[in-house]
Amino acid sequence: MQLFEEMEEKDAHLFSVANTRRLALTGLDWQVVSAADVRDVSDRGLADEVTSYCREVLTGIEPFDEILQHLSLALGRNIAVAEIVWDLREGSFQPVDLVPADFARIAFDDLDRLRILTESEPDEGIEPPANKFITHTPHNVSGHPQRGGLLRVTAMVYLAKNLSLKDWMIYAEVFGMPVRIARYEPSATPDEKRELLTMLESLGSNAAGIFSNAVELQVIEANRGTAGPPYERLVEYLNREMSKAWLGQTLTTDISGQRGSLAASQIHDEVRRDLLTDDIRKEGRTIRRDLLSPMTRLRFGPNAPVPFFRRRPRRPRDAREFVDILDVAVNRLGVKVSQAWTRDVLGIPSIGESEPVVPGAA
Repeated sequence: MQLFEEMEEKDAHLFSVANTRRLALTGLDWQVVSAADVRDVSDRGLADEVTSYCREVLTGIEPFDEILQHLSLALGRNIAVAEIVWDLREGSFQPVDLVPADFARIAFDDLDRLRILTESEPDEGIEPPANKFITHTPHNVSGHPQRGGLLRVTAMVYLAKNLSLKDWMIYAEVFGMPVRIARYEPSATPDEKRELLTMLESLGSNAAGIFSNAVELQVIEANRGTAGPPYERLVEYLNREMSKAWLGQTLTTDISGQRGSLAASQIHDEVRRDLLTDDIRKEGRTIRRDLLSPMTRLRFGPNAPVPFFRRRPRRPRDAREFVDILDVAVNRLGVKVSQAWTRDVLGIPSIGESEPVVPGAA
């Protein structure tokens, strides 16, 4: 975990692509959707009541958006944990606060089960109590819970890039500066030699000096007529590998030295949208399982339908194309489309009963 933190702090490209992946998720508005809108339920009134309650509670938790941002860090580390603070309100327990668990408090036992380090158990940690923690592990793979994280995949690329940058800086320091050579007569005294060396050192900052006629001064320009080292090409290649791991493509992050077309960039952008869709689904699954489910059971009983946590869809880039598709779906194919969903997609808010509306031709 400490390595992952340092990687994002020290590598600008990694920081950029990681934030691009996470902000694509956390930048969308969230919503609580009734279970009756997703599946068949026996009591729609109860489902809507549960949804209204959960939405009101989550809206009242001030750091909820910050917790969602903390949980999005699991996209790199493959695990993020937040603690739920419960309190007795109106005869039942409900969450009143959410606290991010520092990554230094996360540990695992011999069977790769999660443990939380506390003041009383600073070494072994405690087993997370039921209904007490939100644990987000988006990249589920067999074995250790930290396997499959994007920062783990990026670690070797980061190491290679870090070593390349170090060698590049050393090369620039040694061979990037011109070499100053002064030749003196064999009869020169030690004091004259020291004075000559002092003059050469002053040339590095002042670019001026005084020499006698017996001194021959020569400045050799670095890398004159020779090709540079391959460090830049290696760093660009490693940056592209990072972009592929995090975003599934490269054309939306870096096009230097690459040939691409509008169609190719659009396909690459669709790949990134597929990743976003998957991130939304996994985030919603975690919030519903670890937060909405215990909220519903403690308030309405074990048989109450648990609502779903979703992200509002992003507005289409081409609204006219979306309207044309909607026209065919509704008017020609007879598809039933939710008005609330359509308003969300188009960004058109609902209106009040007495609110004036824009007159239309139809």
